[in-house]
Amino acid sequence: MLSRRAAGVLLHPTSLAGRCGIGDLGPCAHEFAHWCADAGFRWWQMLPVGPIGRGDSPYASTSSFAGEPLLVALEGLRDAGLLSKTEMTAARRAVPRRLVATDFVRARAAKEPALLAAFESFRLGRGFESASYRAFVHRASPWLPGWQAFMNDTHGYHAFLQFQFDEQWRALRVTCRQVGVRLMGDLPIFVALDSADVQEQPRRFRLDRRGRPTVVTGVPPDCFSVDGQRWGHPHYRWSVHRREGFAWWVLRIAVSLERFDALRVDHFVGFHHAYEIAASSRTARRGTWRRQPGMELLRAARKAVGQLPLVAEDLGAVTAEVVALRRAFGLPGMQVLQHAFGEDDSPTLPHRHDRSTVVYTGTHDNDTTVGWARSLDAPSMRRFVASAGKGTRTDPAGALTRLAYGSAATLAIIPMQDCLRLGRTGRMNTPGTATGNWRWRLHDGWQTQGRRVARELRQLAVRADRLSLAR
Repeated sequence: MLSRRAAGVLLHPTSLAGRCGIGDLGPCAHEFAHWCADAGFRWWQMLPVGPIGRGDSPYASTSSFAGEPLLVALEGLRDAGLLSKTEMTAARRAVPRRLVATDFVRARAAKEPALLAAFESFRLGRGFESASYRAFVHRASPWLPGWQAFMNDTHGYHAFLQFQFDEQWRALRVTCRQVGVRLMGDLPIFVALDSADVQEQPRRFRLDRRGRPTVVTGVPPDCFSVDGQRWGHPHYRWSVHRREGFAWWVLRIAVSLERFDALRVDHFVGFHHAYEIAASSRTARRGTWRRQPGMELLRAARKAVGQLPLVAEDLGAVTAEVVALRRAFGLPGMQVLQHAFGEDDSPTLPHRHDRSTVVYTGTHDNDTTVGWARSLDAPSMRRFVASAGKGTRTDPAGALTRLAYGSAATLAIIPMQDCLRLGRTGRMNTPGTATGNWRWRLHDGWQTQGRRVARELRQLAVRADRLSLAR
């Protein structure tokens, strides 16, 4: 996947400028794919696209395999003859046109009546007998029955939603391929307790007889949180996974690679060692690092699916063993430039990057670069200016983007908020906080600024050899 220098953008589909309070897989996604191509981006990276769980977090999904129904676009249902223009208009009118942030509650309230109406049209039109639906059910047979059982889906409604998600996703993939943009997904290493995965096979997780976790996931105190981060997912019972040949993990990776060209593995460190917190503990201050069977797991996955197009999010408690595990499978690691200026000889500085790296200005867990720059202490700002040069203080997002493009890293990923030079109001997530996250979205009319930004980014990509004019 890192055969040539390229650039990409980080934007979750829910952050697109959709018409019902949330972005989706409809015209706004296809339009954004074209914008990526105009900007010289060859990759569009997303966060997990599974059903949104507690706190509206894509990392607390209720399934490792199903797609989020709110991403199903009403326009696609209309074009398929399942939704009338009147029904679609009613859904749109239920949400204010100029909604500043993604509103999951309003989006559900607006979309669900339309989705139910489309389901009735599908059912009455004998859509369950169609060849396309039967083909989808066959492909999804390893996980769809478990999802339907979890949702108590006796009438086929949730299977219908997954079919529509699949149809619209495939259409988006076609558009992306036509314009030369590849999709990168995100594979969370852990799953939520209240998920179909745990309900269907609780023996794969470290639970007591009542189905409660004995230990939960997280990370110790760091620069993001003085109490650490208590994620709360159950840990895996690796003895069961080993006996099964890591079949569930292999299926997770295979299904994800049906949707994406590559995957970022969230918290890759956890494949070698994971932090265990007593379930009774309210914070992550006290815990224990335990070895994990990442080598066996990745070998099983490679045997099943071939070469693994994965990016290892190897941030945090990285050891020599974690680096060796990543290199054993030829996986690129990550560097985040916002972490580069806290000391004079930081290993994250751009001139220290190697080719097998994906460099980011920041990730979904960081502040926007404009917000980050405003919080820098004087020594860190001096280091930033010394590295980035003229214009750093007045345009920190542009300066950090130029550093990322100029890095030796083969792939540079820029969050959309940094492309648009947004301040702290554009932040996607603040680790350690339970509310107010995952809500940033593009405003209506962003395309006017976007056209100018696309021209600038394309020129930068050409100068940094991240976009061949011959392509």
